[in-house]
Amino acid sequence: MKKSAMKKILVIGSTVADIIIELDRLPVTAEDVHVKSQSMSLGGCAHNVADMLRHFDVPFTLFSPVGTGLYADFVRKELTVKGMESPISVPDRANGCCYCFVEASGERTFVVDHGAEYLFEKEWFDRLDPSEYSAAYICGLEIEEKTGSTIVDFLERSGLPVFFAPGPRLNLIDPALMDRIFALHPVLHLNRDEICSYTGCPEVEDAAKTLFVQTKNTVIITKGADGACFFPSEKDSETDSGIACVPPFPVSHVEDTIGAGDGHCGAVMACLARGLSLSEALTAANAVSAKIVSVKGALLSQDEFDEAISSIPTVLR
Repeated sequence: MKKSAMKKILVIGSTVADIIIELDRLPVTAEDVHVKSQSMSLGGCAHNVADMLRHFDVPFTLFSPVGTGLYADFVRKELTVKGMESPISVPDRANGCCYCFVEASGERTFVVDHGAEYLFEKEWFDRLDPSEYSAAYICGLEIEEKTGSTIVDFLERSGLPVFFAPGPRLNLIDPALMDRIFALHPVLHLNRDEICSYTGCPEVEDAAKTLFVQTKNTVIITKGADGACFFPSEKDSETDSGIACVPPFPVSHVEDTIGAGDGHCGAVMACLARGLSLSEALTAANAVSAKIVSVKGALLSQDEFDEAISSIPTVLR
């Protein structure tokens, strides 16, 4: 499918300056530890998803506020280099940043200073024409914020299909707001810990069934080294009932896990937009996320992306 023949995907959320701090392990209270390295990279859930759409040559709008200050200057400069400028400029509010502490195991811990990049105004959405888009993406971090209902208001008006990746803050979102989002019948994208914690179900299949009852749409669950699964909606024809699983791609070394879930979600959306089946989309997403955890930070270079999908010809058709 040619890029020009596709409608765009609307990616709503944050673009963040990630400050990546590598250390052997997280310190305990009052301890003094040394870092192994420190660097700054472009991140944020929405940006990471949009960057994956860019790699797959799927058109999108990154609807992400950029404010003022050191971190906003960095974000604006890096987006310009990629040709991914956001239409939202916030002249009276500073951007925050995300401190990404990466331990020797590759596991990451985030400490986030939320700024302009997480807050949305109603007037901004008036600039959008929903007919230009095939779907919208949202993350839980922005929904949790005080302006989260503004995003949901727009989605309710727009009628757009929604991909919702609520993330680890899922349990902190206002239940009334979650009910409104579930009423939009979103495709849910969560990891194993998130879905089991939210539903209280120890088994992934039971947790997926629980959320499917609420959303009446596909539930996608990433399982790290165990690949990914999906519980099908009535529109899925790949399996009649139960949960379907897609195997992982091998990872010889885990550098860090920053952005792996975002990249996986972006790859699923991109592949579905290109006409692939859900299982094909998850296969490609598993390959991409395996590559992301093997490199530093949330993003892949073009060469790294090409290497990740080189063994999956269906992605390129």
